[in-house]
Amino acid sequence: MKIIFKKTIVKIAIVFLFSGFFVFLPFIESTYAQRIEHPVTVYFFRGDGCPHCAAEAIFLEKLQPEFPSLTVRDFEIWYNAKNAALAGTVAQAMGVRSGGVPLTFIGERVINGYLNDQTSGADIRRAVEYYAAVGDPDPVGALIAPQQTVLGSDYGRDENTRQQTLDVPLFGHLELQKMSLVALTAVIGIVDGFNPCAMWVLLFLISMLLGMKNRRRQWLIGSVFIFVSGFVYFLFMAAWLNIFLFIGFLFWIRLLIGTVAIGSGIYQLREFFVRKDGACAVASETKRQKISARIRKIVQEQSLWLALVGVAVLAVAVNMVELVCSAGLPAIYTSVLSAAHLANWQYYGYLVFYIILYMLDDAVIFIIAMLTLQLVGVTKKYVRAANLVGGIIILILGILLIFKPGWVMLG
Repeated sequence: MKIIFKKTIVKIAIVFLFSGFFVFLPFIESTYAQRIEHPVTVYFFRGDGCPHCAAEAIFLEKLQPEFPSLTVRDFEIWYNAKNAALAGTVAQAMGVRSGGVPLTFIGERVINGYLNDQTSGADIRRAVEYYAAVGDPDPVGALIAPQQTVLGSDYGRDENTRQQTLDVPLFGHLELQKMSLVALTAVIGIVDGFNPCAMWVLLFLISMLLGMKNRRRQWLIGSVFIFVSGFVYFLFMAAWLNIFLFIGFLFWIRLLIGTVAIGSGIYQLREFFVRKDGACAVASETKRQKISARIRKIVQEQSLWLALVGVAVLAVAVNMVELVCSAGLPAIYTSVLSAAHLANWQYYGYLVFYIILYMLDDAVIFIIAMLTLQLVGVTKKYVRAANLVGGIIILILGILLIFKPGWVMLG
């Protein structure tokens, strides 16, 4: 009898426990859901027209229904100076070296740039899931002005997806948003290469080399001049790039670079109409005579090593002069490149590609002259045409950097 009574008590207890589980299950689920659904805020700094920003905006729009507690705060920084200053303040406080947009803050995590949904998007999702589970400390919230409004999920996608085109002399009809960074590098690098400030030095050097009987010496001296010239220009552009990576592609920087580019473009167009001979305005006749005398001395030097050192020093000096003529295009190009969010080796890979195209005309002229033993060069009309195209391109790029930066933010 006692055994039956005990069994009955056990059964009743099991029934109550089982029933109680289902009775309290909704509360358990509600408590658990509340525990894993802490409010999470995403701070999204973007540029209106930036294709990487547009891709992230679409991803965030799709992510919001999955996390009802998720709030996206959107700050456009290309056309809004206050937001640009705010982005700099937040980046500095969070210990981030911001090189451009998009720049995303979630809790204590930072996503710099946006490659695609599978990489950058996955990082964003993991950060949202983590802070939804453990709670969002929201360190950026304390830095954001309370009057900043939370924008909707549109993010100006119509502006980003519109087809933008540009007609460029000699290059024809260009669809800017279909161009790649490789194409932009090729166009600017080739145009930048036709610079009269260095071309005349190369031609005079070749004319001196053709009078030498030692073919090996000819090739070595000319090759060193071309290599050092390219290397100096590479260092110059690398310095520009690192400056922009450090300070970022923010509103005032973009405005400054655009203004300088417009001024440089107007100056080049003025030189096209004023200087019919296509000569360099920076190198005066006195400087030309000094450089010519130095070239003669280098070519006549008995020691090959001293001659190579002399031509290397000459290349450095000439390119310092040339930088005055062509600072605009490298400044624009490196500012755009810094905002592309690439790995370090990719940044410098693009610079190497730019330099190869930049030095291509010099290399071709030198090789043809050495093989044919005849001086070949670029005609004045061709140099002036290249200067005209360069002036137009740099002027257009300067205007776009100020008014439509998204048009030159190429993937």
